[in-house]
Amino acid sequence: MNNSAKTAIVTGASQGIGAGIVKGFVERGFNVVASSRKMTLSTEIAPSNQVAVVDGDIGEPATAAKIVKTALSRFKSIDALVNNAGIFFAKPFTDYTAEDFKSIVSTNVEGFLYLTQLTIKQMLAQKTGGSIVTITAALARNPIRGVTAAVPMITKGGLETVTQHLAMEYAKDGIRVNAVAPGVVYTPLHRDTPKGVMESQSPMGRPSTIRDITDAVMYLTDAATVTGHILYVDGGAHFGRW
Repeated sequence: MNNSAKTAIVTGASQGIGAGIVKGFVERGFNVVASSRKMTLSTEIAPSNQVAVVDGDIGEPATAAKIVKTALSRFKSIDALVNNAGIFFAKPFTDYTAEDFKSIVSTNVEGFLYLTQLTIKQMLAQKTGGSIVTITAALARNPIRGVTAAVPMITKGGLETVTQHLAMEYAKDGIRVNAVAPGVVYTPLHRDTPKGVMESQSPMGRPSTIRDITDAVMYLTDAATVTGHILYVDGGAHFGRW
């Protein structure tokens, strides 16, 4: 354990973008608390002196408390949080069920709320500022006909809004709050999506990689005077038609 290193928390960290972000922080010398429902079963992230893993449903307040307790007991501080855990699935608006909605809100909104509240309380107590980055979605700003994801975008749009409100609320405390809004990304989530379909959802014809998203998160974590910003990593999808 490196007691002089900064500590980052990453949710949804067992694979894909979350695992990439954990690796990005480790490469930069951070200690990391990595969490997901089945984090200890991850084949991409293993516990070490620099990485602590926490299993649990991020939509439960007890999981947030366990993550923060682990960060403080293992590494003594919380300097960065990446709210990456999220649920996304597309279906016609009228086909979403009450259970679908509860599941989406639990992970995407409650998962953000409980852990971000505890993180900000700790950052205020430390009086050293900090960085919070939330993974949203470019689709929240720019709907694509044929990608029927209105209900998940209720939550992603809300996360953009709360990002900007918290950035203003805690600006004087040095706590910066930003978001990364990916477009289509090559991840395990899209392992069965045809390549042509993936490419058609980017004006550049080039879906982003996990490294592209990780680099954006690392930039916002370091950018000392950037707060309240939504950084789109989507090949231009959020501002145009193609």
